[in-house]
Amino acid sequence: MPERLVLPDFRPEKINGDFKGKDILSIDQFNPASISYLFHLTTAMAEVVKNAKPNDLLRENIITLLFYEPSTRTRGSFDAATKRLGGSTIVVENPQQFSSVSKGETLKDTIRVFEAYSDAIILRHPEVGSAQKAADIAKFVPVINAGDGIDEHPTQALLDLYTIHEKIGTLSGLKGLFAGDIKNGRTVHSLLKGLSLYPNSTVYLLSPRELKLQTDLLEKLKSKGLKIIEIEDVEEIPRDCNF
Repeated sequence: MPERLVLPDFRPEKINGDFKGKDILSIDQFNPASISYLFHLTTAMAEVVKNAKPNDLLRENIITLLFYEPSTRTRGSFDAATKRLGGSTIVVENPQQFSSVSKGETLKDTIRVFEAYSDAIILRHPEVGSAQKAADIAKFVPVINAGDGIDEHPTQALLDLYTIHEKIGTLSGLKGLFAGDIKNGRTVHSLLKGLSLYPNSTVYLLSPRELKLQTDLLEKLKSKGLKIIEIEDVEEIPRDCNF
């Protein structure tokens, strides 16, 4: 049975243009100004990759990649990004099989151990709310949510928003389509939250009835001004979608 989405009751610290030392747990932390600032930095980082020049922004920093779920692209992208910026990584994948977790070590204990080893923790975990729990445990280093259950995947959504902006030139007044498992798609949840920060957009959600977006999240997004139209047939897909 897929894990039921339970909207967390936490209120993560807002970014407000200042990322230093802050956990990245949810798109709810962002506003358009913070996202615009991040896009500016992303363009600069793209030049680092394009020119393949040595970079020492993360020199002498160690980043722990703690992945309780298998991942290729997300784990690899964080690993590569850290190393391109001169940092190093501790990679722990499937700790429930290949680490002290298999002997009963709790998430609390694991976070405290790697907090002592590193300067930031990037966590992927199958349980909703695990990223917030890890952030509460870690007292000295920030935690980045790389996907917690079926709740959110904020870093992937930020990349998707950047891609849409690069292609279309704006994040306002768009018309888009998401198709598939909308109920359990954590990246879709985060991306919809990101789009709701910008005015005058309409999103079509194509899925079977049993995989529709959770009602409470649907109402929350609508209350922010995002127009959402749920459809069940490909014939209902508008022909003028931007993405």
